[in-house]
Amino acid sequence: MQIAATHTGSDFDALASLVAASVLYPEAKLILPNSINPNLKTFLSIHKDLFNFYSSRDIDINKVKSLIVVDTSSWKRLDGLQSLRQKKDLEIILFDHHVKDDIEADHVVRKETGAAVTLLVQEIQKQKKIITPIQATLFLMGIYEDTGNLTFTSTTADDAHMAAYLLDRKADLSILNTFLQYAYGKKQKDILSKMLNKTSRLSFGNHTISISVVEIKGRIQNLAVVVQMYREIVNVDAAFGIFHDTETDKCMIIGRNVSDEINMGLIMRSLGGGGHSGAGSAQLKKVNPHTIETMILELIKGNQHSSVSLSDIMSYPVISVNENTPTKEVAMLLREVGCTGFPITDNNEKLVGIISRRDFKKIRKESQMQSPVKAFMTRNPVSISYDKSAMEAAKLMIKHDIGRIPIMKKNKVIGIITRSDTMLYFYDLLPD
Repeated sequence: MQIAATHTGSDFDALASLVAASVLYPEAKLILPNSINPNLKTFLSIHKDLFNFYSSRDIDINKVKSLIVVDTSSWKRLDGLQSLRQKKDLEIILFDHHVKDDIEADHVVRKETGAAVTLLVQEIQKQKKIITPIQATLFLMGIYEDTGNLTFTSTTADDAHMAAYLLDRKADLSILNTFLQYAYGKKQKDILSKMLNKTSRLSFGNHTISISVVEIKGRIQNLAVVVQMYREIVNVDAAFGIFHDTETDKCMIIGRNVSDEINMGLIMRSLGGGGHSGAGSAQLKKVNPHTIETMILELIKGNQHSSVSLSDIMSYPVISVNENTPTKEVAMLLREVGCTGFPITDNNEKLVGIISRRDFKKIRKESQMQSPVKAFMTRNPVSISYDKSAMEAAKLMIKHDIGRIPIMKKNKVIGIITRSDTMLYFYDLLPD
């Protein structure tokens, strides 16, 4: 069985990407999350019969052989499908415009476009697939919503080209304008008023930011719309809303940005969330909202945690493997130790490579397991000096799409830091 899935709290980009996946993979069953935004509910109340959606409860996880993931790279955002993470021999196909997270896919289409559906429409155009005017309209909704009608700074030429392609395929702008009207009612208006009354305006170099902390009660829809309006009204490069739900003691952090100098996705990833350069969000439990405000300011300054070096938080002693060790022995050692990769060194203990579980996919024959590990390792590994910061390590992981970095001192491996280590470090900065 093949299924296609997207993130919880789905917006039009997520829904459009899901339907576009069904054009490219007609046999896939579309899994729609239980949590979707109000605009989407309105759209589906009229159009739902045109699409064949399933809930994660409707499928037998054991029968899933192939998973298509769109508009997210995070397992925790796949509603009811996290158990697939442990499934062996699962084929994963991924289309996403966000920074890489923890889903390791066999086939990845990732590019920094304003909307994820842009990537799928490009593939539809390349394969010369036929789409209906209704599908074209939905796909254009996804692009317009995530790019602010092609006005957000995250918008790319690819988004504009695919918007033109969809208009040529009879996308209906009148329908689009009907369903992309933002849901903005009394609750949202009251929150915006509170944000404006509690706003702070700060300057960092050539850009300005505003942060507002507001108490709310219970779940309130469309807070992202409120933050976008807040940013436009106070006229800053980046705006953050920290919404503290006093009933659950949870903080929802939402950011919107128009400055190339501030990467909103990177900031939110440091807080345990996600996003892209122009928009992001995160959620933290039992954390003082003003502590979060301080963390955001430090992350923007770019010198956060400078007093703590990697040598203070790295894992050591590090297990390294000689380049001539048989691959089979390395595989057994990975299982015994329970980690996902090792540094590879030569006879002089010089770092020459990295071996990870992903590298073992290169092996096609059992006889290859007797070959030295240097035949399958990743060469020219990225490393980092012991006196650098956790944020610098995180930036390298994102830039090079790697999960672990050896830590060096005088050309010797003295430790290792992984994605998990980095995120645990950021979490540990927060009070219990």
